[in-house]
Amino acid sequence: MEQAGIGARGAQESDARSGHGHALQRGLTWKDAFWVTSGVPAGVLFTIGGVCATVGQPAWAIWIASITMGLVQSATYAEISGLFPHKSGGASVYGAIGWVRYSKMVAPVSVWCNWLAWSPMLALGCGLAANYALTTLFAPDAAIMQWRWTLATLDFIKPGLTLRINATFLIAAAFLLITFRLQHSGASKAAKTQKILGIASLTPLLIVGLVPFITGDVPAKHLFPLLPLAHDAHGNLTASAFGAWNGQGVVMALGAMFMAGWASYGFETAVCYTREFRDPRRDTARAIFWSGALCLVVMTLVPLAFQGALGTPMMLDPRIGDGTGVGTAMAAMVGGGAWVGNAVVVMLMLSILLIVMTSMMGSSRTLYQASVDGWLPRYLSRVNEHGAPTAAMWTDLGFNLVLLAMSDYMTVLSISNVCYMLFVFLNLQSGWIHRMDRGAWVRPFRCPTWLLALGALCGYANLVFVGAGANLQGDGTLRDGLIAMLLIVPVFAFRHYWQDRGRFPAGSALDMEVSVPVRSRWLNLAPYGALVAAGITIAVSHWLAASV
Repeated sequence: MEQAGIGARGAQESDARSGHGHALQRGLTWKDAFWVTSGVPAGVLFTIGGVCATVGQPAWAIWIASITMGLVQSATYAEISGLFPHKSGGASVYGAIGWVRYSKMVAPVSVWCNWLAWSPMLALGCGLAANYALTTLFAPDAAIMQWRWTLATLDFIKPGLTLRINATFLIAAAFLLITFRLQHSGASKAAKTQKILGIASLTPLLIVGLVPFITGDVPAKHLFPLLPLAHDAHGNLTASAFGAWNGQGVVMALGAMFMAGWASYGFETAVCYTREFRDPRRDTARAIFWSGALCLVVMTLVPLAFQGALGTPMMLDPRIGDGTGVGTAMAAMVGGGAWVGNAVVVMLMLSILLIVMTSMMGSSRTLYQASVDGWLPRYLSRVNEHGAPTAAMWTDLGFNLVLLAMSDYMTVLSISNVCYMLFVFLNLQSGWIHRMDRGAWVRPFRCPTWLLALGALCGYANLVFVGAGANLQGDGTLRDGLIAMLLIVPVFAFRHYWQDRGRFPAGSALDMEVSVPVRSRWLNLAPYGALVAAGITIAVSHWLAASV
């Protein structure tokens, strides 16, 4: 009974804690969170070309497998979020609390990796929307399209990568500021804007996902056989022939799953708003499951329609790969002339801006709660009079202005996805850790044990995708992702050992401290064994992929 009450005491402490006398406000229902996260399905547009360029014709099946894994994993997130109805920030925050008893350094990795994965969506989305606007208004050889000011070269990350300012940067920065302003008045008002944008922006995705099948413009040869891309005489991937499910084919499929997971798992952000739900015990599980259902529909229909209507050779167009040609392709799939094409592009821009809003709302709340809990610097816990975490939002904005200046957004996406898969692993393992340590705590949603175990196995599968498939997106992607993960160490050390003198904030400490029942020594070592197995999984899968 004492353990079951810890969450309530933590709630009182958390409600009392705020920046400058303000706190997050309980004004959302699960329907609001559904519309807030309705931008997540648009994430398919960022990587739909990259997934096909990695594996070829089986890409549509990869998307179905990936979103299915996302749904399995969401059951674990729904359970652990229900343990802490007084906290914001999403699954990474709840997972970190599970790990902190075993390692102070491992716990903040969960929060950090989640933020590093979601925050770059602001730059990626605004950059892509700006590109759509420019290509609609200007010819490719127009002066505004060619102008750029190079600030620095980043060849140590990827050859040819630079920091630059151009027209895309300026327009994207304006989009970022608009998004910031829309959320300045709090989550409740932002959710109303999201609903309007959601209806307008999901329309083109559903139209494109259905029209080719209604009109019969989906030849079976574009979908079958389910064989990967072949390699030509020079070792380059080619769509002129099919490969085989040998070692190379399997590695390509694992790399495709690595890319698809970044978009298809993203609806877990629905639990970022637990602290702002009117009835968190009821709303949290509903929000994540209905958001997952929306992603299942869109991320099944859209990849099928693209693959079926365009075929693999057209899907390998570099403009589809980096997202800049997706709008034109969608307009061609729908048909109807120039005005229909322009209308589709406008709605597509709304889709992109919707996911940008989703990302800013979710990632800023992750920063906010991580600060309240003692993982990140104190200033991030400040909120304004409307309950919006403005300090975290400004941090997101500044970080993404730097990312916007990068010449290759796909490099940013690939590196951030390494971090994302590490976050997913840690949080799926925290499900059984919480069940082991906090078994007596009240759970509004209790995940079936077999599904909890399946989610834990999915965590290791994601590490296989990282080890085997990350470097297919560019040499050094795995290395750079692991380096990005380690950046949390000095940040956490500054907050915990310098600002807090080695102690967690009082309210958060109540959630972290738990009296576990007497049990076998081997059970106490299980989380450490999970980490050792994780390192071995990445290392072995990377070695095997490099040797084929």
